[in-house]
Amino acid sequence: MTPGTAVEDRLFRALALVRVVVTINLLVLNLYRRNNYDHPWAAVVAIAALVAWTGYAIWASTSARRRTTAFIVLDLAWAVGAIAATPLLKGADYNATIPGFWVMGALLAWAIHWHWQGGLIAGALLSITDLVLRDSIDQANYGNVFLLMIGGPIVGYMCESLQRMAAERDAAERAAAAAEERTRLARAVHDGVLQVLALVQRRGTSSDDPEIAKLATLAGEQERVLRSLIRQQGTLTTGPAVRDLAGMLEELGTGHALRVEVATPGVPVPLPSEVARELVAAVGSCLDNVATHVGPDARAWVLLEALPDEVVVSVRDDGPGIPAGRLESAVAEGRLGVSESIRGRISDLGGTATLDTGPHGTEWELTVPRLPEHRQDR
Repeated sequence: MTPGTAVEDRLFRALALVRVVVTINLLVLNLYRRNNYDHPWAAVVAIAALVAWTGYAIWASTSARRRTTAFIVLDLAWAVGAIAATPLLKGADYNATIPGFWVMGALLAWAIHWHWQGGLIAGALLSITDLVLRDSIDQANYGNVFLLMIGGPIVGYMCESLQRMAAERDAAERAAAAAEERTRLARAVHDGVLQVLALVQRRGTSSDDPEIAKLATLAGEQERVLRSLIRQQGTLTTGPAVRDLAGMLEELGTGHALRVEVATPGVPVPLPSEVARELVAAVGSCLDNVATHVGPDARAWVLLEALPDEVVVSVRDDGPGIPAGRLESAVAEGRLGVSESIRGRISDLGGTATLDTGPHGTEWELTVPRLPEHRQDR
């Protein structure tokens, strides 16, 4: 069950109590005004039907499966129909409608389910039905219509806000749980496996035995993989609309065919999902170019810097560099890998892609601005 559905269930349970109160009010007032009916027995049948519908509505609205669109539309139709039947049962000179405040049940149901838009539409339909049937509009009628038109949207807006707050709270709880688990796992692994792997790598690298040196290399690779897995625990800690760029880059480096070393901050770097995906895709294109033009044995390094107003990702390799004029000739020949996959992506994000190449290798510096809500405190 989603947080929004849970909030809606609670609001409809509260509405059930409101329905009971307004139904009691319906019975008392109509009993008090029993002499105002031109057709009293027909009025008894109509009121009994409204009471029966109230019982059904309370039962149906307490379950999300039974709380269908057809039910909520029919709920409002009962309220509109009860207002429309008033002049037929009371006569054209009536003052109060048969349902009275009973129509609040349908109005609030629309507001809860369809938020302020539903409250506005339901209030408008109830108000129009009431005003069209009257010969004149006095202060009391105007006051009732005013309350319907303002009450429905306000309640709907509050319901929408509660659902949004519940979703944010659920995301925050998941983030806290994931961060706690990541910390616990990192501590346990760091105290055991990572220390052993780091020791094997340091000792084995200086050995003259090729088998031990190979074992040291494998230990170093596994150490990086384990650190990456621990780091990726924070990838989903900021909700569905936001991703942790650091965790995504760790995942990219772990799964790439090249030997990629990824260096990231010790904390999640949240960015909007679309921005993070495009930036990681640009980094992936950089690594793919290294594999294609330098070779599968090349090494690459990815460095993420999280600045207050922007993020900077550097992708460097140990290749011979890009010959002068090579990128321009590729564009002229219609091969747009660099211009579209890297520069085009970063440009669309409002950032810059800077290339530094030479005998020392090739380095891309990808800079993307951070939105205000994802900026770090200065």
